[in-house]
Amino acid sequence: MDAYEFFGAHPTGRGTVFRVYAPGAAGVTVMGDWTGWQEIAMEREQGGVFSKWEEYAYPGHIYKYVIYGRDGSRTEKCDPYGFFMERRPHSGSVITELRSYRFEDWEWMNSRTTGYDSPVNIYEVHAGSWKRASDEEDGFFTYTELADRLIPYVQEMGYTHVEFMPLSEHPCDASWGYQNTGFYAPTSRYGSPDELRAVIERFHKAGIGVILDIVPSHFAVDNYGLGRFDGTPLYEYSSPDVANSEWGTYNFDYSKGAVRSFMQSCANYWLKEFHFDGLRFDAVSRLIFWQGNEQRGVNTNSLGFLKYMNESLKRLHPTCMLIAEDSTAYPGVTKAVWAGGLGFDYKWDLGWMHDTLSYMQTGAWLRGSMYHKLTFSMMYFFSERYMLPFSHDEVVHGKATILQRMNGDYEDKFPQARLLYLYMTVHPGKKLNFMGNEFGQLREWDEAREQDWLLLKYPKHDAFRTYIRELNLLSLTNDAFHRDYPGDGFMWRDCSSEKECLYAIERRGEKNRILAVMNFSGVTELYRLPLYAEKVELLLDSDRNCYGGGSEKTEFTANDHEITIKMPAYTGMIFLLTNAENKE
Repeated sequence: MDAYEFFGAHPTGRGTVFRVYAPGAAGVTVMGDWTGWQEIAMEREQGGVFSKWEEYAYPGHIYKYVIYGRDGSRTEKCDPYGFFMERRPHSGSVITELRSYRFEDWEWMNSRTTGYDSPVNIYEVHAGSWKRASDEEDGFFTYTELADRLIPYVQEMGYTHVEFMPLSEHPCDASWGYQNTGFYAPTSRYGSPDELRAVIERFHKAGIGVILDIVPSHFAVDNYGLGRFDGTPLYEYSSPDVANSEWGTYNFDYSKGAVRSFMQSCANYWLKEFHFDGLRFDAVSRLIFWQGNEQRGVNTNSLGFLKYMNESLKRLHPTCMLIAEDSTAYPGVTKAVWAGGLGFDYKWDLGWMHDTLSYMQTGAWLRGSMYHKLTFSMMYFFSERYMLPFSHDEVVHGKATILQRMNGDYEDKFPQARLLYLYMTVHPGKKLNFMGNEFGQLREWDEAREQDWLLLKYPKHDAFRTYIRELNLLSLTNDAFHRDYPGDGFMWRDCSSEKECLYAIERRGEKNRILAVMNFSGVTELYRLPLYAEKVELLLDSDRNCYGGGSEKTEFTANDHEITIKMPAYTGMIFLLTNAENKE
């Protein structure tokens, strides 16, 4: 039995059994709307567990625990293992049937993979601001209404997966879900747990995987949450030196078995009970090093927890994706635990992201001196299984949006952004793109407003989205794009044209070879490149009119040993190469 199957409120068919872990409490009561909010004493069992069976408590009833500390304090708390909560600002837990929903997506579940040798192109979404029902504070679409709009859009745009920013209950919208009070409770902002299950099943039947962002390093300080839960620092550190994070939250203390059990059970809960296809773990660096600071040394307790959790999750869910948001150089993040690693499937390549955006923000006349910012990532790429992210973190806090960060004026930003995404697509590694990036959002993301869909009325933004869709769809249909990890799947054909800021990449799949050529300079270049192919077919030109570029046709000539291409400024092209080895 997993921890969440024991703790929490569990309807029995005749009443409900409540169990809570509070070893430091002098006493615990439960109260709810079926009691008129009168407190009912819970019975202390062995090991710090308090329990109570309530005959007239049923699904839909709201409840809270009252913790009496040994210092005489009295605090009302939500259930740490509660499966649903009231809509903020209310803080009560809601009795909920754990398995009232019957999934019918077993064909998907039995055939899904971790994606090592298949396309993984993730669309990152904040459920409350992708689109909204109204501009009012609580003008959210429900899970169902969101899926009605999001599923066909994701299919149209050629994404393979959706990644939702945290959906676990949180009191403050501005935390984006990263400061949790209900780790097991899908937020009531958008509907019920069963509505979320139904939506995940709909995604699966549409051929789309669903990934959930979870937060294993810290939790909200609201007094009804986990902080000083039993009158003592039960989930957090006792020492103030490490108890608090820079986000104004409490750090989990993984030296405690109860904390390890709580979060490991939580990860399994979302995979098992909701059929999520993967979990993205936020701020993994804080679990590797003390306070995320390498100079403070490795946190052996939380590192041991990560290894044990990941190994256990892969045993229970072999085809789930475990993704680390990790900015450190700690080795072996994506190696198996038995091989000395941490057991994740993928690690975000934040170094690639920073180098690439820094390069694109630099004027074209200076890029020659920074030329190898775009080649450096392949020096270390095969040390881990990487995911290339342009995430929500890159379009907030004064950083500007991806399009805005391209060097130059409004007119110059679009061709450079098209070139940026072509480079990202042909670079090995799985891909993640935040909502709004695909049509050139010009306003930093705000969780209280929907994306600026009105921009699609403007030809340049509409053409940019068309381009991203064509690029995504092309990457799905050609295996050379997603054969990421064998060393022979990637080759630099040119990484030494510093003066001209030209690059060429060859990717090889089991069936196909592709050549990508890119001009990051601000002038037209006549590019000659040695070539070994019997036939060359243009697959995509980022400068075509239909994408908002200035070319009606692509000017190139090729024979079996050389290709010559006229490349306008800020242009990328992808060619299919055919020779005796890969002809149909």
